[in-house]
Amino acid sequence: MQVHFLVHEAFEAPGAYETWVRERGHSASYSRVYAQEPLPTSADGMDLLVVLGGPQSPSTTLEECPHFDAAAECALIRQCISAGKAVVGVCLGAQLMGEALGAACEHSPHKEIGNFPIRLTAAGLANDKLAHFGASLEVGHWHSDMPGLTPTAQVLASSEGCPRQIIEYGALAYGFQCHMEFTPEVIELLIEASAPELATLTAHRFVQQPAALRANGYAAMNQQLFGFLDKLAAAYAASH
Repeated sequence: MQVHFLVHEAFEAPGAYETWVRERGHSASYSRVYAQEPLPTSADGMDLLVVLGGPQSPSTTLEECPHFDAAAECALIRQCISAGKAVVGVCLGAQLMGEALGAACEHSPHKEIGNFPIRLTAAGLANDKLAHFGASLEVGHWHSDMPGLTPTAQVLASSEGCPRQIIEYGALAYGFQCHMEFTPEVIELLIEASAPELATLTAHRFVQQPAALRANGYAAMNQQLFGFLDKLAAAYAASH
């Protein structure tokens, strides 16, 4: 399987997604847009597109962030979905997926940074790609916004702080507002990039500070993510 990563910032790294690619013997390619690497010109040559997170929002302009072209990324996401590719959007990537399909990004009721549980909806429990999660699962978060919902989108998981944590936009298209790919190494990158902001957020109910972030466990959520990706890869193979 050829997996292409769209990476917005060095500190928003693929984490466990990259581990899954390596352990399953898949191939990876990258568009590190923060380093001026170009987006793919088409969906050809990839099987799975993973659009990662970032501090931007879908409304961020090129004037505000010259390396982030939201319109071009949305066009690529649409093309991949139309071509029957598997697509996973993470945080900003999930918001871009919603935008690409005509659903505007919205603010989350609460800012969430740290590990907090998500709870699967009835649709989530019935979804064969997520059923192994169980009713509730502790996962990583680092966001203030959430993806928009298309008329056919299904919310598969929510949290106390955000009602849209995992969304199915299509049989092979999934948006994860949460960060099941977090590892201790990725958390260190995020803490380093966000330390001044974190210091101003001590009053927020769903925001953990660096000591708690470093103490969290990430291996269990990574394994559950691998299970989802295995099932997504199998569904993709069955459709081709």
